[in-house]
Amino acid sequence: MKAMPSEAEVRAALQSVRDPEIPVLSIVDLGVVESVAVADGRVKIVLLPTFSGCPALGFMADAVRHKVQALDGVTDVDVAIQLDPVWSTRRITPSGRLALQSFGIAPPGEPPACPYCGSHETQVASVFGPTRCRSVCYCQSCHNPFEQMKTL
Repeated sequence: MKAMPSEAEVRAALQSVRDPEIPVLSIVDLGVVESVAVADGRVKIVLLPTFSGCPALGFMADAVRHKVQALDGVTDVDVAIQLDPVWSTRRITPSGRLALQSFGIAPPGEPPACPYCGSHETQVASVFGPTRCRSVCYCQSCHNPFEQMKTL
């Protein structure tokens, strides 16, 4: 019989599961992994969506199942979606914030720092961005538009 992976090993595997909309960001660094439980060949993972209607949630859940099922000793993977506690941008890890910047998205904060030049001489151009959790901003220093994760 194969040894079960530890919770830490499952979480390490989840580091390679990327957010479908921001591929430089793992779901762990995004803070959507609420809990991991390992027992008797079964792994239960609870995910918190960034918002209740997140269109990427199904892709994330499928990727989690696939990644964890591939671990030695795992016989069953259950991925549950939970709305409480509500996901918050405070859950994004420091490495997640750096990944956002490398992708041209400013982490939450006021005023937003331009991910291209670092300037705080920025303004929100539209609270409506390409997804519900992002807004569109403009840098007055380098004159680049960029997105910012909304503070939720």
